[in-house]
Amino acid sequence: MASLAQKRSPALAVLATSFVILWVVVASFPFLWTLWGSFKVQGDFFSKADWTNALWGTRTIIETGDAFTNQAYSGAWIDQEFWRATLNTFTVVFFTVIISLTFGTLGGYALARSGFRYAFWLLMIALVFRAMPHITLVSGYLLPFFEWNVWGHLPTSIIVLVAINQPFTLWMLHSFFLNIPKDLDESAMVDGCTRFQAFRYVIIPVMWPGVITTGLFSFLLAYNDFAVTAMLLSQENQTMVPKIASFLGSTFEEGNVMFAVAAVVSATAPLFVLILFFQRQIVSGLTAGAVKG
Repeated sequence: MASLAQKRSPALAVLATSFVILWVVVASFPFLWTLWGSFKVQGDFFSKADWTNALWGTRTIIETGDAFTNQAYSGAWIDQEFWRATLNTFTVVFFTVIISLTFGTLGGYALARSGFRYAFWLLMIALVFRAMPHITLVSGYLLPFFEWNVWGHLPTSIIVLVAINQPFTLWMLHSFFLNIPKDLDESAMVDGCTRFQAFRYVIIPVMWPGVITTGLFSFLLAYNDFAVTAMLLSQENQTMVPKIASFLGSTFEEGNVMFAVAAVVSATAPLFVLILFFQRQIVSGLTAGAVKG
């Protein structure tokens, strides 16, 4: 049996390696192709005559004199002020994550340590609220925001994104707190800590990977949001995703597709850096709930 397993292992290793390589190529190809095309002109990247024009830059050479050009990036970032949408996005994301994690950690800890049955029903209500389509929630905010004359400003979108994101952070952090023994709280309070001091100095350091993981998912929700920011923000305060959509134009207004391509690359690149930087914390946070503390 051992010799049979040894004979099969090289074939399995080759098969597994081939599968991983294929998966990496398939998963990374759309982004790499978009990145390559962002340095071409529209006539090459969206060529109907010959798709290989996007590889060699036939029209790009004719129009610019070089196989690569930064016209799409300069047009998006400078002419269309995509930098302003980027600042708006990071402002919305920062406050959404901070507020969501603050209420999520406090609420998750309180519900995890509560022995009352209302904790279960609060979590159920939060789950139902989280399952609702975002567009139905946004429509409920429109009338009061118009009446109070606060529509179009960044704080309005932050409030709605926090409301949408809070049930998720509450559930996720609640599950992490359940896996932390209550003995840690009790030992800290025996040593003279108050409940909040035990939470701050003992519990939070233990579950820090869970907080980072939850914060990352909250970041992605706010960073990639379209429904909330498109409906609640004015054109001057647009975030990146609605701004990219505006580059595509409409039936009444012609857009610039290459601006959208360059903006997509610019918006996607920070996500790769973020995932690479926090990969260890993400893995440890996601696996923390699998082991009972």
